Amino acid sequence: MSITIKDVEHVAALARLELGDQEKERFTEQLNAILKYAEQLNQLDTDGVEPTSHAMPLVNVMREDVVKPSLPIEKVLLNAPDEEDGQIKVPAVLE
Repeated sequence: MSITIKDVEHVAALARLELGDQEKERFTEQLNAILKYAEQLNQLDTDGVEPTSHAMPLVNVMREDVVKPSLPIEKVLLNAPDEEDGQIKVPAVLE
């Protein structure tokens, strides 16, 4: 796959960027160099390599849930702008 100046112009238009002729040529060369480098990955033998989701193993990143008593509803409703039937009442957001 190769990037053309037309491709760069198309992406620049989508991004609402104005590029000069030199910039278009430079970006075309740079993007083609990136693609050429990425194509080297196709040459690697990845058989037997297990997929990973993290580069480093993550252990114990989440704490266990602990049930704790919550505030009494009366105290919670003291901070509410309005309440109805023991629930916080907020303005409707749908028309």
